[in-house]
This record gives sequence, C-alpha cells and structure tokens, in this order.
Amino acid sequence: DPGYEHFKIAEKSHGNWVKLYLEGNNSEILLNLGKKVLKQYLEALKTLSSSLSKQVAQYDMYSMIVGTVIIMEVLLLLLLSVPKALSSWAEFEVLLSPPLFSLLFYLICLMLCAVHIIVCTSSQSLCYFCSVSWLTAVGVMMLISALMCGILSAIPKIFENFRLLLKNPVVSSSSWSEIDVLILAGTIGQVLSLGASSFIEEEHQTWYFLINTLCLVLCQELCRSHFLLKECGPQHSTTVKQNSDNIWEASECKNIDIPAAGNSKLGKVTSSAGFLKGSDKWISLASPWIILICCRLLRSLNQTGVQWAHRPDFGHWLTNSEHKAELSFLAAVSLLMIFFLVQRRCSLVSKIAMALGLLGVYSYRAATGNVIFPWQHNSKDISKGITEARFVYVFVLGIIFTGTKDLLKSQVISAESSVKSTGLWEVYSGLVLLAALLFRPHNLPVLVFCLLIQTMTTKYIWQPLKFDAAQITVMHYWFGQAFFYFQGNSNGIATVDISAGFVGLENYVEIPAIFLTAFATYAGPLLWAIHLLCYLSSEVSR
Repeated sequence: DPGYEHFKIAEKSHGNWVKLYLEGNNSEILLNLGKKVLKQYLEALKTLSSSLSKQVAQYDMYSMIVGTVIIMEVLLLLLLSVPKALSSWAEFEVLLSPPLFSLLFYLICLMLCAVHIIVCTSSQSLCYFCSVSWLTAVGVMMLISALMCGILSAIPKIFENFRLLLKNPVVSSSSWSEIDVLILAGTIGQVLSLGASSFIEEEHQTWYFLINTLCLVLCQELCRSHFLLKECGPQHSTTVKQNSDNIWEASECKNIDIPAAGNSKLGKVTSSAGFLKGSDKWISLASPWIILICCRLLRSLNQTGVQWAHRPDFGHWLTNSEHKAELSFLAAVSLLMIFFLVQRRCSLVSKIAMALGLLGVYSYRAATGNVIFPWQHNSKDISKGITEARFVYVFVLGIIFTGTKDLLKSQVISAESSVKSTGLWEVYSGLVLLAALLFRPHNLPVLVFCLLIQTMTTKYIWQPLKFDAAQITVMHYWFGQAFFYFQGNSNGIATVDISAGFVGLENYVEIPAIFLTAFATYAGPLLWAIHLLCYLSSEVSR
C-alpha cells in the first residue's frame, strides 16, 4: 500500500534523526531533518486515511440495484392493483400465470442471466449477489421477469377500466365520504412522515392523532345516520339499495336533497335505519367518545418515544413495590374483563379452558412475585412460575386446536360460514390468553381496552354504518398500530420486553424465546389483524 510505503520511509528518516540527536548534534541539519520527518509522517497518515476511506466506501452496487428493482416492481404492481383492492369487493388480482409461459418472460429472464454473467465475471470487487448459488440467482431473475410481465399485463386492464369509466359517467361520479378522505389522507400522510427521523422517533403521536380524528369522524357519521332519518317517514326506515329508484324515494325526506342522496352515504344511512333501537342507539352514539376516553387512559399508562419517555407514568406507579395490592386488584379485574369479553362466542369447552387459563395467568404472576393473593401478606416464596406458565400453555394450545378443528371442518365437511367464524374466534381467543400470560401485569388493561374497543366498534359502529371491506381493513390497521405503542413499545430496540421469551422456560431456548418475544411485542397489531378476519368472515353475506 502506498501509505504503508510512505510510513516506512518516514520511520527510516526518524531513525536518522534519533542518531543525530543522541550524538548531540544541535545544528540546523537536525532541525531541518526533524521538519522533514514530521512532513513525511503527515503524508503517510493522509495516504493511509484516504486508502481506508476508499475501502469503507466500496458499495455493492450490483446487489443494491437488484434489490431496488424488485422493490420498485412490487410497489408498481401494488399501485396498479389499488383500484380493485379498494373497491367494495376488495379484490386483489395479479395475473402471473399467463406471463410465465409467454415469450417475453423467457426473453427477459435470458437477458438478465446474461447481464449477471457479464457483471460477475468482470467485477473486481466483492459482490454478494455474485457469491450466491446459481440456483438462487436464476430464481431471483425469474422473479424479476415474472413481476415485469405482471406489470405489463396489468397496464392494459387499467386503461380499459379507465375508458369504461369515461363512457359511463354514472359510475365515475360517485363521491367520497369523509371517512374515505380521512383514510386516504391519513395513510399517505403517515407514510410521508417517515421521511423525517423526528417523526419516526415520535411515531406514536401520529397514530394517536389519527385514531382520535377517526373517532370524531365516526361520531359525525353516527349522528348523521341516526338524526337525519328522524325527518323521514316510516316508509323509509327499511334497508334500500343504492340505485336510482331509491335516490328519488329518499329525496322525499325533508332534510335530504337529491344531490346529497345521490352518493354512497345515503345507502349506508338508510340501511342502518332499523338496525339500532332504544338504548342501543344511544350506546352507538356514545361509542366514539368512550373509545376516545379509553385511548386517553392508555396513553397515560405507558410513556414511549424519545422526548417524554423519561417522564413518570401510571405504569411506573403500578410497578412500584409499595403499590403491589393495587396492581393485584387491577390485574384480577382485567383478567375477569378479558374472560367476559372473549367468552361470548366460544364453545362451552373453550369457555372452561379460558377461565382456567386466566386463573393460571394470575397464579403465574403470583408465583413470580408480581402480584399477591388476598390471603398472602408477603411474597417471600418467589419462583420462576414454570409449572403455572406451562399449565396455561396447555389451555392455549387446546383452545387453538379446537378452533383449528372447526376451521378444517368448515373447509372439508361443512360449508356453513358460522362454523368458520366460530373457529376463527376460538383461535383468536387462544391468542388472547397467550397475550395475557406474556404481558406484564400493569399492561393487562391494554388487552382489556383492546377487546372492549373491538366489541364496541363491531356492534355499535361498523355493523350499523355498513362500511365496506377496504374501510374496515384500514381502520383495523390504524388501531393495531396504535395499540403497538399503547403497549409501551417504540421504534427503538430498547423498549422490547425480552422477559416474555423466558415465560415457562427453565433456560434460554432459541426458537420458543424468539416466538414468544415477537408475539408479546407485536400482540396489538396481530390481535387486530385476526379480529379483522373474524369480522369479515361474520359479514360474508355482504
């Protein structure tokens, strides 16, 4: 290396300077030689620094380009599929099978393989993608070719649909409701906010703001649904379809003019006319405000992010050893609420298993010293609680097995949607029990409020307003992301609770520890995703 050669020259000159110095030579020759040695050392350091910088800055450009191409192809394919995915049928269709047998697919694949051979044989620097096996490389080339063919086959369909929309102005003139605008603007805005590091550090604030705004818009939709219908005659209180006859019929109402009745809101409003009566109507109107109160309480439970993470919260107060009695009472009430909210759609066997499992959860926390039983005056007998935790695991597996059996039965033997819906709910119940076991005691209210909000939104908001599948899906995603931060998580790895990976284990076992830690960390989004499946399966008639 040139820098090392310069260093050896400077070192040799330095040796000559030392000899002159030891001989007692104080002439100008010694001074000039010293300056020369210093200059040679500085040049050597500069050359070495430049050489190291070049080595560090060597990027694997070929591998990065391949990865970028795949990401951009997938993104473009998703964007082309958005119109169908956001329709009322929530279809997502990507035609990949015809292109696999087309001439274009094989031409692209051969061209990419030729480029791969040229780059890997001519490149002098180390390349990761060139070091993988040929089977893997060919598979990546086939994936890129298939995605490209899929994009090219989807583009003509987009133009065809656009041409049909232009020919049919009735279809293309459908207006967007406030919910649609909020969902689109909120989702795009949240994605754009990730371009700033400060918004990533405080991402929980974005999700809290979005779900609060969503609750206010839902409140407006419910008020419109209930109070606008009061002005209509009783003949309009039945469910009607969104067609031209119903538009003219609905225009007889005093507070609804013809343009307002022409959009999709009227169908939803009219369809919920006879859905809720009496006290259910007022509970429905109060539901968004109750959800707002629940979210505000959850924000006080765990401080997260960066700027305010150091501030004391209700969770710190509960975990204080002086407040163990209060924490025990809160944990017991939370477990009772979990059973009450989950058991309503479970079979008798699953209800018994859920009750025993939740009792085992409290016993496990009592054994580890987090909570106490009423007859306990101290917590000296502290253990790992391995027996109690494994006792709960047995019931978790039993409930999930029962739900899986119903799911298989609905696919193979019975075609009834109720069997499938029950099976999904029991799988969901088993995962709720597992989350109750892995959550720390002060975080059990997060699970309770999660189930409470799901129950209220399903019965008193989503069913009366008849939202479509795309709207319901985005709302579940928003609440799932918010509950990720309600748990006390953040985008920093320091907030990951690794203690969940050791529940019921004598020693560290890699696979179970990874699964349990990941499940405990992402329990909020996962439970909302599975609840989405349960809800959509129960609404299969729509």
